[in-house]
Amino acid sequence: MANEHPTPPELPADAPDVAAYWAERRRYLETLRKRPDIRQKFWREVGLYLLRRVLWSFGFFPVAIAVWLPFVMSSFNPVVMASDLIPLLQSFVNANPEVQATKMSTLAIAWASIGLFFLVFDFVLTPFRSPYEYEADVYMRAWEQRNHDRLPDKL
Repeated sequence: MANEHPTPPELPADAPDVAAYWAERRRYLETLRKRPDIRQKFWREVGLYLLRRVLWSFGFFPVAIAVWLPFVMSSFNPVVMASDLIPLLQSFVNANPEVQATKMSTLAIAWASIGLFFLVFDFVLTPFRSPYEYEADVYMRAWEQRNHDRLPDKL
């Protein structure tokens, strides 16, 4: 009595129709790769994607952390933050060149490590979307509508 409404058995997808879909997608991607305008768009998109990820990871996050952490440590009081940072800046200016170089290299290493950390996770969280794949998705939606009567219910 627990199972009053039996579920219909799973119908296997019609393999020739699924194979036809993927064969058509592969064929269309091959024709797309030969088009110079899409190839140029692909390389432009790759460059913009990499530029955005690098600027975001090495520009925004290290600067935000460098400003935000002292602001939090000073209890969100800019006067306390300034009074804490002024002696540090004076000691840096009055230090000998070796100490200054060590502090600068430490800051550069910290900047690079924070940027690299965020860059890796930025690549994972926002993967590159190829214009080839986008064009193929649009084409395949139209192809599905044209061939709707020949395709299974769920593809």
